[in-house]
Amino acid sequence: MVLRRFLNRQDTAGVIAPPPLIYLSGWVAGWLLNKLYPLPFLPTALTWPVGGLLMVCGVLCAALAFRAMRRAHTPVDPYSPTMALVVEGPYRYTRNPLYLALTLFYITLAAVVNSAWPLLLLPLVLLMIQRGVIAREERYLEQKFCEQYLRYKSKVRRWL
Repeated sequence: MVLRRFLNRQDTAGVIAPPPLIYLSGWVAGWLLNKLYPLPFLPTALTWPVGGLLMVCGVLCAALAFRAMRRAHTPVDPYSPTMALVVEGPYRYTRNPLYLALTLFYITLAAVVNSAWPLLLLPLVLLMIQRGVIAREERYLEQKFCEQYLRYKSKVRRWL
């Protein structure tokens, strides 16, 4: 079922991979580097408070984005056709609240394990998200929603 959706990209953005997998791959690579060459970046006493704060922000952002998509009756799955342009909830402030939430989760885990390696790899992860996911989604949404999406895009920033 998942493979069939992955291969059937006719009415989808055609992203290169599931975004959580892209984030997870970068984080695991950083974690492995940390096992070989530890590189802490926070005082030990701050790892959980910083991680906890970032996690709360990420969960809130993701929950509000999921709720907005559910209310718009459009799927979160990038391999399913988009049914509506979501412009409510966190989408009023960022065009990509779910990727923002994933970025916060990524940084949360780096803080909790106190490793700078995942953070050093984060720009590469974000480049892959930008080119392989966001750019394709934006092209798809421009084709599907035309002027409506272009107006939205001109008013709302990509990240924050």
